Amino acid sequence: MQISDLESRPAGFQRVSAALTAKQHVHVPRWLEVAARTSQEAADALGVSLGQIAKSVVFRRKSDGAAVLVITSGDRRVDEKKLLPHTGPLGRADADYVKAMTGFAIGGVSPLGFAPAEGAALPLLFVDRELFRFELIWAAAGHPNGVFCMTPEQLQALTGAPVIDVVQQV
Repeated sequence: MQISDLESRPAGFQRVSAALTAKQHVHVPRWLEVAARTSQEAADALGVSLGQIAKSVVFRRKSDGAAVLVITSGDRRVDEKKLLPHTGPLGRADADYVKAMTGFAIGGVSPLGFAPAEGAALPLLFVDRELFRFELIWAAAGHPNGVFCMTPEQLQALTGAPVIDVVQQV
């Protein structure tokens, strides 16, 4: 992607691009011609399996209102009971909360490049081990049209998030 192309993209996509560059990530974000607001839409647009989509699931911690972000495989569902020992009780996060706490709209929440509202802390991050079933995975790059590629190991290194088991049994 050329600099002029990047400058014309939304702020969230630019933040993720800058964060990836700062961390010397080898894969630049890709701008999709279609919005991929769901894991299935992203998988279809990229021609990959649903499980290769590193979806971001945001919760609101009940004790202090902090954002908790779980990055899990697109073909799995988070089991909140497994997350409980790591976070305490959780509540649902609506679209306004997600935007305020991450700087991204639902459908484009990236695992890095956050811009939380003034006074808000960065989200508490976790990477689900189910992502390690795949050689390559794809995550949102700050906008529903933006994605970037990495290995699960690179995701863990980029975010510094612990890898835990937090999905429902299939």
